[in-house]
Amino acid sequence: MALALFDLDNTLLNGDSDHAWGIYLTEIGIVDKILHEKKQDEFYLQYQNGILDIDEFLSFQLQVLSQFPLEQLFEWRADFIETIIKPMIQSGKPELLQTHRDNNDQLVIITATNDFITRPIADLLEVEILIATQAELLNNKYTGEVTGTPCFQTGKVTRLTEWLTTQEQQLEGSYFYSDSINDLPLLEIVDNPVVVTPDNKLRAHAQNADWPIID
Repeated sequence: MALALFDLDNTLLNGDSDHAWGIYLTEIGIVDKILHEKKQDEFYLQYQNGILDIDEFLSFQLQVLSQFPLEQLFEWRADFIETIIKPMIQSGKPELLQTHRDNNDQLVIITATNDFITRPIADLLEVEILIATQAELLNNKYTGEVTGTPCFQTGKVTRLTEWLTTQEQQLEGSYFYSDSINDLPLLEIVDNPVVVTPDNKLRAHAQNADWPIID
């Protein structure tokens, strides 16, 4: 049984759930549309170019969670999952999971997007193990802060290493599927890196390294 790791956004999903959540909030009038969309697009461009300041982004992205009660957040999230995420799954590549299910491999979604957004998505994909950036929750209220290391770039390696230690798992024979140059640190330590509809920087690296490319 091998370890099969999957990035979520633009890999299993046809789209970016983190960016889409921010846009969703503007569409339902929770945040200022012009200012929020401008910041969302700036951060997303930085992410695509591999220069995102993750602490600055998370401070921006998680702030809204601290401003509303859980019941209201869950109501918005349920609508977001139904109207935005389910189409992203249907037009994405969830079949990548099935190949490894058939082999009885250990499935893990590992994503920079916070667990408030991604836990229900992992549940829809029937993947129990989720390693994600953890939004801090105290006394049934989000604080707007992060618990532990953000699961981004080298932070993905850190968070995976922590999980491997607790599970007494090994990387021998492991796979990792991703679309983003930001995931290069993790792609370089697994035995079987696979890039999925990669950005230009990752595509060039994959071609030079002779890694499989799925388009």
